[in-house]
Order: sequence, then structure tokens, then C-alpha cells
Amino acid sequence: MEKFDSNIYSFKPVINNNSEVLILGSIPGKISLERQEYYGNKRNQFWDIISTILNENFPTYYKKKIGLLLKNKIALWDVIANCERQGSLDSNIKDEKVNDITSLLKKYPRITKIFFNGKKAYTSYKKNVGFSNPSIEYIVLPSSSPANTIGMKEKIQLWKKILE
Repeated sequence: MEKFDSNIYSFKPVINNNSEVLILGSIPGKISLERQEYYGNKRNQFWDIISTILNENFPTYYKKKIGLLLKNKIALWDVIANCERQGSLDSNIKDEKVNDITSLLKKYPRITKIFFNGKKAYTSYKKNVGFSNPSIEYIVLPSSSPANTIGMKEKIQLWKKILE
């Protein structure tokens, strides 16, 4: 019988009044939850991709990583507020409930682009929130997860859309 972890919760959004871009993941994996850091698994390529496309040195401390995002007007959150899941794979997510992204966007009206870090974030958003805001551009990016087999160079090329 499969064992699902219950009561998995996402983190608070990383955002400020200058944010223009919102990157949405699905929900943190086990290692990220243990470390209480977005993309805390060292095998996840998120922070490598971000520092590369921003042409910045890779920050080693989590607070500096968050500062790098905010300095570049990038916000970060998850579509899923809480769920049950076995392991860390998005394909194992059950009973998902989503964050109130609509209210977040009203509170931070400078956001004009939403990027989805992987297909699960996109499908959960599409199903539960929808694309009703015509002033926002929605773009799906390949997941930064180590489970995604797309090469790093290709991911970087696609993730550069954040800067356009």
C-alpha cells in the first residue's frame, strides 16, 4: 500500500512591490520542505539557471538567492498550497488545493508575466485558477527538477524568456 505524506504545505510567496515577473512552481519537494527553502535540493537546477540568465555569481546563502530574485523584479511562489504526496514527484500529488494567486496578482499589479516551472504548475493553474487576466502573459518553462531530462543548455535558452 502506498504511503502518502499528508499536510504538505507550500511556502509564503517571495515578492515585493517592484516584482514584474512571477515564477510559479507546483509545490516544494521533500528536501526543500526539510530545508524550508525554495528549490533547496542541490540537484534542482533552478538557482543555477537563474544566476546564469541574470549573469550573476551563484549565491551560496538562501537569503542572497532570494535577494537576487527581488533585485531583478522576480517573484516566486507555488500554485499548490497544500496536498498529499508520496516522495517528491509531481505525478504523485493528490488532493491538491491551490494558493490564492488571484488575490496576490491584485495586490501586486506590476506583475505582467507568469512563468510556470514545469507542466504540473501550469496544469494546476489552468484547472484551478484560469487565464482570465488579459494583461498577463503566461509561459510554460521546462521544469528545473532533476527529474526533467532536458539538458541544462536548452533549459537556460528557454528560461531566458524571463528577461525579455
